[in-house]
Amino acid sequence: MSRCLVTGAAGFIGSHLCKQLLAKGHSVIGVDAFIPYYPREVKERNLEAFYNAPEFAFYEIDLRYDELNPLLEGIDTVFHLAAMPGLMRSWSDFDLYMTCNLQATHRLLEAARVNQVKHFIYGSTSSVYGRFATGNEELPLAPCSPYGVTKLSAEYLCRAYAQNSGLPLTILRFFSVYGPGQRPDMAYHIFIRALLQNEPVTVYGDGEQRRSNTFIDDCVQGILLAFEKPEKSIGEVFNIGGGEIVSLNQVISILEQLFDMPASVTFAPPRLGDQRSTAADISKAQRLLGYAPTMPVLKGLEAQLRWQQYPFRNVWEEAPDVVLP
Repeated sequence: MSRCLVTGAAGFIGSHLCKQLLAKGHSVIGVDAFIPYYPREVKERNLEAFYNAPEFAFYEIDLRYDELNPLLEGIDTVFHLAAMPGLMRSWSDFDLYMTCNLQATHRLLEAARVNQVKHFIYGSTSSVYGRFATGNEELPLAPCSPYGVTKLSAEYLCRAYAQNSGLPLTILRFFSVYGPGQRPDMAYHIFIRALLQNEPVTVYGDGEQRRSNTFIDDCVQGILLAFEKPEKSIGEVFNIGGGEIVSLNQVISILEQLFDMPASVTFAPPRLGDQRSTAADISKAQRLLGYAPTMPVLKGLEAQLRWQQYPFRNVWEEAPDVVLP
């Protein structure tokens, strides 16, 4: 069994990954800085189910400033998922994105090099492709937001360490991850919350933006396959996306179906730097890793809705059936 470090362990993807690693018998060190992008208590709730597991240790650490070498001693695999997410704030608070997404990554890479980590898995994003992320990993890289720029720059940092220090590296580019535990600032969470509260749903743009939706369990499956098959994943970049592509307008229609009531939709100007279309070509991950996303959007949104109906329920507990107004 491996000794793993998960950065961003209290976040959406990181907490799900920690749970699965522990279930498979690995020991996990989780770190998170609780930078106030969204309420701390949301992240703390993500940790509840496994915080006291015997093979789990958690440290509140800021990768930008705190000492990292002791943390990396004896670590086999680093899953670097910590980042400052979100599109709009990256235009107005670039220093925060630069330090969290670049400076922190550089310091972690250096500690991984010194401690001879056997596998460094970097969680990137479809935003590195830019406005149209439709294709395979050979698409031109043309991010159209400061967030995407910092994530791509961090990819290049990782590659520099791989090329010059021999760091065993895998890059995973995630596409629109959703499901139970989704961050409260993300679109589907906002849409469901508005409908639960009988409030209007705000759509930025015309709603025809298309997304390659990835249910959280499918996303974690892709991460674990890259981890469990290093002979196939080291030195590679993989798109980790779902098998179904829908527009925001289609998502709202699905939610109307689940709620059995119409949504009150208002349209606002497009957000600066927003992606128009994402359609992940996952054939490389399928071929090399055996990646096989299975969750259809209807069922995935139903699972997220069940979770959001009971906001004080732990994300890992089974929710009752959907009960709608």
